Amino acid sequence: MALNHLNLADRGQRLGLRLITRAGSLPLLGNREVRRTVEHLLYRGSKGAFGALDAASRRSFPARPGTGDPTRSGVAARPREFDLTPSEDQEMIRSAAASLADEVIRPAGAGADGERAVPEGVTRAAAALGLPLIAVPVDLGGIAEERSAVTTALVIEELARGDLGIATALMAPAAVAAALANYGTSAQQATYLPAFTGEDLPAVASLALMEPHPLFDPLAPRTTAVARGSDLVLNGAKSLVVGAAGAELLVVSALVDGAPRLVIVETGARGLTVEDDPAMGIRAAATGRVVLDDVVVPAANLLGTSADHLDAVRRARLAWAAAACGTAQAALDQLGPYVTSRQAFGEPIAHRQAVAFTVADVAIELAGLRLVVWRAAARLDQGKEAGQLIAHARQLTARHGAQIGSHAVQLLGGHGFVKEFDNERWYRDLRGAGVLEGVLLV
Repeated sequence: MALNHLNLADRGQRLGLRLITRAGSLPLLGNREVRRTVEHLLYRGSKGAFGALDAASRRSFPARPGTGDPTRSGVAARPREFDLTPSEDQEMIRSAAASLADEVIRPAGAGADGERAVPEGVTRAAAALGLPLIAVPVDLGGIAEERSAVTTALVIEELARGDLGIATALMAPAAVAAALANYGTSAQQATYLPAFTGEDLPAVASLALMEPHPLFDPLAPRTTAVARGSDLVLNGAKSLVVGAAGAELLVVSALVDGAPRLVIVETGARGLTVEDDPAMGIRAAATGRVVLDDVVVPAANLLGTSADHLDAVRRARLAWAAAACGTAQAALDQLGPYVTSRQAFGEPIAHRQAVAFTVADVAIELAGLRLVVWRAAARLDQGKEAGQLIAHARQLTARHGAQIGSHAVQLLGGHGFVKEFDNERWYRDLRGAGVLEGVLLV
């Protein structure tokens, strides 16, 4: 990348000037230590690759010609040894995400769940830190100097530790931007990425893979895209689409000539309708159902190849596993102090073996899941096959995620059943992490 020659200090200096201008009013940046961390976090550049688009003009997405080959993030450096220790840059990004989770996301979690909406202040805080652009190359107006699944997994985990529903809503546009950056042509990047990289809030967008059918298989969607001259005609339905009611851009999966592909769909297209589709969990993400009835899009809106579609499915599953790690960590962080302070029969309930062993099981299952997630992400960064590890992460999330949530509710007794504590929400969110498809990407 163009900025690879800059050392950490140089990047931090440029980053600080850019970030203070955009985000100096954020309450969490009033903390000197947090501000120092954030100043080292993101490089957005004083000359953006694209101008800002206001919200009213985003839905039109005027086509722009690309110049040459599409821009891609560089490949992460491959260590000679097996080492999952985050780099200095990764640790700074993780630290900033953790501060956002603790100071902004966690306090808003219960309200966002009840209202099924993320407060605008939370969205602006995440956008000011550049988190929606974590996988977009610097040359395209993002903050990525290299494509790193590990970095994105760390960020998703920390945000989900604050609240999984809010984290899903915040990172859904990031997944679409990442798909455009990693799979798109130069024309697609020039047309759609400015809506994510401008000075305003990023476009409301979602990677829509789920369908409302029993035994849904993301590699065999029932949604179809049939060629008609220079266009594609889409028919089908997508369920649990994050932010569907206000979405401006969707990337949907569909069968094209018998192969699963990704297709860019603007929500203003004729024949596209949106219905409310509330879910048990991730309620802050305001899920909806999108129905495609003879929706016509240019054939040029095909995004990537069939292999890229498989890559997106795998990276989404790994992202959900990373999110489950964050919410499970929040539950574990609460369980320890609770069981040691809660008294029953004259002593802390942690002195009971059944309670102590259950908390230990939560810690063990979480540590195992996190190790598999990090190993899979590291293999992706090294350009190695990670399908088997991602399948392991998916299975562990489905099996242990909900169990961890259940333990967190059970050990709090009556407190686990009421909304005064966060456990019942975490349980609902963890139920979905092992079954949802798309939406997030690492």
